[in-house]
Amino acid sequence: MQTYEIPRDYKGEGRILYIFSTKGLIYTAVGAGIGLIFYLIFKTLGLSMIGLIITLIFALIGFVIGTLKVPESNAFEITKKTGGENIDDVIMRWIKFKKNGNKIYIYKLEEETKDE
Repeated sequence: MQTYEIPRDYKGEGRILYIFSTKGLIYTAVGAGIGLIFYLIFKTLGLSMIGLIITLIFALIGFVIGTLKVPESNAFEITKKTGGENIDDVIMRWIKFKKNGNKIYIYKLEEETKDE
């Protein structure tokens, strides 16, 4: 008798703590790390609650960037072009575009010359 593997759907098995994917957890930690800087500043001023709220907001922004996708909608030009892509991929492409000096390369086909 032979044994064989039954195909399984592995989607979602890379999740940590149910809502966090590995990438989402990393982005959340980076956002919270940036927020901790503000927390320490506000804590020295005696406003630790405001610093904690800002830290949570930065962590939430990091989670959204690492987890969600750009919605597919025809309402805006940006969502027409990037609908369905991860938000962090769109941001990274934008940063690379700005780093190159806003250059767009267009490949133009040469027109055929007529031999008469």
